[in-house]
Amino acid sequence: MSEEKKSEQLNKGRVIRSTGSWYSVIGDDNVVRDCRLRGKYRLQGVRTTNPVAVGDLVRFKIEDGKETAVIESIFERTNVIIRKSTKLSKAAHIIASNMDQALLVATIDQPRTSTGFIDRFLATTEAYHLQAVLIFNKFDLYSSAQIKELEVLQEVYSKIGYKVLAVSAHTAYHLDELKAIMKDKVSLFSGHSGVGKSALVNALDAQLNVRIGDISSAHQKGKHTTTFAEMHQLSFGGWIIDTPGIKEFGLYDLEKETLAQRFPEMRQIMAACRFANCTHRHEPGCAVKAAVESGAIAAFRYKNYLNMMTDNELY
Repeated sequence: MSEEKKSEQLNKGRVIRSTGSWYSVIGDDNVVRDCRLRGKYRLQGVRTTNPVAVGDLVRFKIEDGKETAVIESIFERTNVIIRKSTKLSKAAHIIASNMDQALLVATIDQPRTSTGFIDRFLATTEAYHLQAVLIFNKFDLYSSAQIKELEVLQEVYSKIGYKVLAVSAHTAYHLDELKAIMKDKVSLFSGHSGVGKSALVNALDAQLNVRIGDISSAHQKGKHTTTFAEMHQLSFGGWIIDTPGIKEFGLYDLEKETLAQRFPEMRQIMAACRFANCTHRHEPGCAVKAAVESGAIAAFRYKNYLNMMTDNELY
């Protein structure tokens, strides 16, 4: 049988949930089916811990006499967001694929999201040409000093081209603006455990009823509630990919030689450096270092860049 005829017998669908060995796939007929991956597909030289990711578009075949199906092939991905696997140092974990935008949910406190974590996430989205939005949740809990801290971060990140929005799942502050950003798009929700991703999802669309965790009082960190990434259809249009809380964002497949290009404010001026291969650390005539000294580039962003450059995860 020709490949063309064979493909006609297969169904198309999108992976909306992954539990490791089984995948929930919504087909073109809007029916969700449990699918497994054909064994031989696993044997291909995939360097990721998960060969199939939430958001993947796939072809699948319904098993004879069963309600389950087998994933036969995966369409080429338009983009992915990927991080270093916490268990296998040389492997990567695909968080999700085929997104329109990545929303990083952060908090100034309870728990605190460091700018180092934020900038690692943004460097990764830049590397995969994925639009990123910063969402600072729990605005109703911030003190006046924390609000001022938030305003500084808003100014820095807005200036270099990122959308930044302060919201509150509890009071619905700016949720209409967030809905407008997400409407009719596939949006990844990511961030530390405890930043209120699930509460925010439920506040955006009460029909979803995503499980909500709480904060560990001992460490002011969130307790994990989402075990696997899952994709939900939004009643106001679009999809949201809810992901497990991420403790650390290990950079994967980013090279030191091109890391500065993942910082928009550096990318704009690096051509003015004296040396074409400038690393922006110790070379004379560096336009980036001059911009840091003048205040044109935020000192904390440059510090985070230097930390990434000395990270063993980069090669």
